[in-house]
Amino acid sequence: MKKLLIILAAILGLNITAYSQENNKKDMKTLVVYFSATGTTKAAAQRLAKEFNADLYEITPEVPYTAADLDWRDKNSRSTIEMKDKSSRPAIKGHCDNIADYDVVWIGFPVWWYTAPTIVNTFIEAHDLSGKTLKVFATSGGSGVEGSANDLKKAYPQYNWGESRLMNR
Repeated sequence: MKKLLIILAAILGLNITAYSQENNKKDMKTLVVYFSATGTTKAAAQRLAKEFNADLYEITPEVPYTAADLDWRDKNSRSTIEMKDKSSRPAIKGHCDNIADYDVVWIGFPVWWYTAPTIVNTFIEAHDLSGKTLKVFATSGGSGVEGSANDLKKAYPQYNWGESRLMNR
């Protein structure tokens, strides 16, 4: 009888812990931040926001990218020039004024030259992301997300980085 009571108490304790952890996850406020040059990453961001009941924030370039700007085969295209210069920080419109309200921030982008577009760095450097869990998601025509996520972790080691996801289709 004593063993049965101990087992029941242990099961009850595990259930309370699991319930508490699940409620903490639900209480975490999540933001999905994304840069999308063609709409592909925007669609992925919308799916992710729905999955986590999260708010959305779009990183909008001050000067929109044209099809010519995005031509990666052209060595003189805007995207090629920005990606060759790791210090490039394309200007963005606006600022996410309520970012302090969020516990988890997903940061999404199309993979360019095996990493995040430099406009993502502009966003990160313009916001205080201390105390948040940052997660990465990306869309890509052929690259994985791991290299991009690792590049961001190396560039911003002061932040708490979590999981990363490739979200094609």
